[in-house]
Amino acid sequence: MSTILIIDDERAIRNSLRDILEYEDYNILDVDNGSDGLEIIKKEKIDLVLCDIKMNKMDGMEVLATAQKINPDLPFIMISGHGTIETAVEAAKKGAFDFLEKPLDLNRLLITVRNGLEKVSLVTETKVLKKKVTSYKTKEILGKSEAIGRIKETIDRVAPTEARVLITGANGAGKELVARWIHEKSNRAEGPLIEVNCAAIPSELIESELFGHEKGSFTSAIKQRLGKFELATNGTLFLDEIGDMSLSAQAKVLRALQEHKITRVGGDKEIDVNVRVVAATNKNLFKEIDAGNFRMDLYHRLSVILIHVPSLTERVDDIPLLSKNFCEEICNEYGVPVKEITPAALKELCNLPWTGNIRELRNMIERLIILSDKSITDRDVIAFANPSNTVNAISNTNPNHEADPSNQNGSKVDLDNFASFQDFKDFAEKEFIKYKLEKNTWNVSKTADDLDIQRSHLYSKIEKFGLKRD
Repeated sequence: MSTILIIDDERAIRNSLRDILEYEDYNILDVDNGSDGLEIIKKEKIDLVLCDIKMNKMDGMEVLATAQKINPDLPFIMISGHGTIETAVEAAKKGAFDFLEKPLDLNRLLITVRNGLEKVSLVTETKVLKKKVTSYKTKEILGKSEAIGRIKETIDRVAPTEARVLITGANGAGKELVARWIHEKSNRAEGPLIEVNCAAIPSELIESELFGHEKGSFTSAIKQRLGKFELATNGTLFLDEIGDMSLSAQAKVLRALQEHKITRVGGDKEIDVNVRVVAATNKNLFKEIDAGNFRMDLYHRLSVILIHVPSLTERVDDIPLLSKNFCEEICNEYGVPVKEITPAALKELCNLPWTGNIRELRNMIERLIILSDKSITDRDVIAFANPSNTVNAISNTNPNHEADPSNQNGSKVDLDNFASFQDFKDFAEKEFIKYKLEKNTWNVSKTADDLDIQRSHLYSKIEKFGLKRD
């Protein structure tokens, strides 16, 4: 439900507008002066403002100019009983969405309000899309360790050449990021980077995925389809988890690398391809070769340049830098102030095993941001490092870190109940907010201050999770 703020020194006008807009299912707040209106704009989530121009103390134009500094995207509809073209032009110059004359026409009022709220939606959607576009940009390879320094140096040397590269390393270590930077710094950067996860594609479909197929080549081939080799022309083809590729597909990839030609499934025409291949695997390919699962000749074709990405436990010195970077990135995504990670917390993070590498570290930082207070402490890391202990940590933690008598049994949450990480986050967030509300005897203002979020945001969370006072 959209919230509309009415600023007008005439009670009759405010009451009339409230009745009309509440009938249209809008949430209405009203004040009789500009100063109070600006205070509400600072503290509450307002979607649109209806503001009179001629008021005592502070006129509407001054309110508009000040509000623009607080929230430039907030649409203002200015109202005046002494409207002139000059007044309307001045309001538009100062950032007003529209201008209405008194007495107000009901239909025009409702249409203008609806259009103003649609503008808010479009602005919000545009910001989300811009954020997504920004997130798609290749992120920096962070780290000051010797191993990361060698990787960056190798990328700078290798990227401008046409040499094929084989990237090895554990899951979550950052192999894809290395591949992206090889492409970004290559002479093919203007061309496409096409990624193929060989482990995610069934063996019977991998050849069609890589080389394409002709119409009618098999039952579901209702039209011709280009493969990834063709789509990556003049660019880079990234074959992730190549150790999981079937032997028949390996033979065709080998031929493509040797002759720079492919043949679509079901076709007999040879097609020239101009593509650079970068491959990655988390497997020991020598063991796979000994087991008969990988071709030796393909390995030698791919491994002109070898880059090994170390696990996070091999580059512990980089954990503080990565943690702070992830914290800033995630807080910005959530639209909350960046939380400080204390030196003791960073030390605790460095002591963890990190079997999931960089991916696990990012998930951990996201969990800590959601579940911790205004800063992330070593106690938070200890409490929330193991997801199975997270709910216990929330329920059993008070300001003195004493056990809650109502939960001394410390029953553990069954992680099998959560289908995704988002489900677990929602559950943990709900429990944390509920704990804070009960701790503050459901004083929403105090709880919002403790959580460092706006009251309107907290109200929406209470509604989302269906929280009720016992």
